[in-house]
Amino acid sequence: MSGKAEFSSEEWEVVLKGPPSAGMIVITAQRGGTFRESFSMAKSYGEARKQHGESQLLDEIATTKPEMDRSRAGSPEELKQHNLDNVRQAITLLKTKATDEEVEEYRKFILGLAEHVAEARKEGFMGLSGERVSDAERAAIGEIEAALS
Repeated sequence: MSGKAEFSSEEWEVVLKGPPSAGMIVITAQRGGTFRESFSMAKSYGEARKQHGESQLLDEIATTKPEMDRSRAGSPEELKQHNLDNVRQAITLLKTKATDEEVEEYRKFILGLAEHVAEARKEGFMGLSGERVSDAERAAIGEIEAALS
C-alpha cells in the first residue's frame, strides 16, 4: 500500500493538487454557483473519509484539507490548462509510485469529485428546472477524464 511516506514532500504536493484542480476546472467551466460547488468539493473529501481503511493513499489524501492552486493565469483557458496539467502530473507520478489499484482509486476519486461539483448547481430558475449538469461542465469532466488516462 502506498501512502504519504512513499513520496517526497514535493511529490506529495503534486498528488494533493490533483483533486482540487479537477474541482476548479468544473467550477470555472460555467459562471455562477461557486459557493455550492466549493462546498460540494469539500463534501467529496468528507465522503472519502467515511470509507476510511479501504485505501491508505485515499485516506491520507482525504484527511488533508484541499488547497486551491493559487497560481495566476492570464485567461480562463490558461487556468483550465494549468489545472489539467496538475491532474496529469499527479496521475503520472502515481503511476510510478502506487499500485494499479491505487491509481484507479485516485482516478475514481477525482472523477467522483468532479461529478459532485458539477451536480451542485442545477440549471434553470432557482435550480428548480433544467439540466443538473450543464454542457460546459460535461465537457470539463471529459477533459479531466482524458487527463487521467
